Amino acid sequence: MLLEDIQQYQNLELLAKQVVEGFITGMHRSPFHGFSVEFAEHRPYNPGESTRNIDWKLYARTDRIYTKRFEEETNLRCRIVLDLSGSMFFPEANLSKIKFSVLAAASICHLLQKQRDAFGLTTFSDCIKQQTPTRSSRAHLQEILNTLQPIWDLKKAPAQSEDTRIANSLEQIALTQHRRSLIVVFSDMFENQADDSHIWQAIQHLKHGKNEVIIFHIQHAPQELQFDFDNRPTRFIDTESGDQILLNPAEIKTAYLQQITEMDKKIKNQCLQYNVDFYPIDASKDFGQVLLPFYLKRMKMA
Repeated sequence: MLLEDIQQYQNLELLAKQVVEGFITGMHRSPFHGFSVEFAEHRPYNPGESTRNIDWKLYARTDRIYTKRFEEETNLRCRIVLDLSGSMFFPEANLSKIKFSVLAAASICHLLQKQRDAFGLTTFSDCIKQQTPTRSSRAHLQEILNTLQPIWDLKKAPAQSEDTRIANSLEQIALTQHRRSLIVVFSDMFENQADDSHIWQAIQHLKHGKNEVIIFHIQHAPQELQFDFDNRPTRFIDTESGDQILLNPAEIKTAYLQQITEMDKKIKNQCLQYNVDFYPIDASKDFGQVLLPFYLKRMKMA
């Protein structure tokens, strides 16, 4: 399912459900295995109750019939981290990077709620904008969808775009998030500061808490990776600073492609060094490129 095929539909909840159901249909077995339970206590058996949870070993030792009581236990705690900085609203024609990320995040939350996993949402740009608790209820899913819906409804980039400050947000998450969680980051990894070492220090802080980290590196490949522009004077506008420059794309294409390739290679190497799962995502392609890696990581952790 491609973003361009569904952008005319506005109900994010319905779209997320369709994306997940389409993903599951394409797999040979359903991931909905239910949730785990944790033993809580014994209680006396009452005649007429189901014998399913009788502890027969205890009966053999005591000659009394007791049943086991269980408490529901979520399989996983997951935090979705969504970059809302100005560069994510590119290309302006269809806002495909942010639209793709919003629908992918909503689909993951829908999948987690089906499994009764706990999930939360953090949005950031120059600082954390919104941060929900980590819960597994249907009401909590609706709360997150209500948070994402206004972003999905946007027809153009906000008039006041904001800088990217990834490190500050990740540091705050590392301080507040439950240990041994799955942290899923949707970002184009464009940082305003030349030195990006602080980003990897923040990720190292997350890893120190025994968290698993997935970075979905969101890019619009035709324009950002292939620099596919018409061979004529074009005005380029920095979506975060507002700076503008008029030039012919053909004159800088070679230098640009070299720099973007080096940047991507650096990010991949850093992720490898810090044991972070890194997935380059083309926002012009299918959502399966997000859901399948996420599902496989979730199964591995479970």
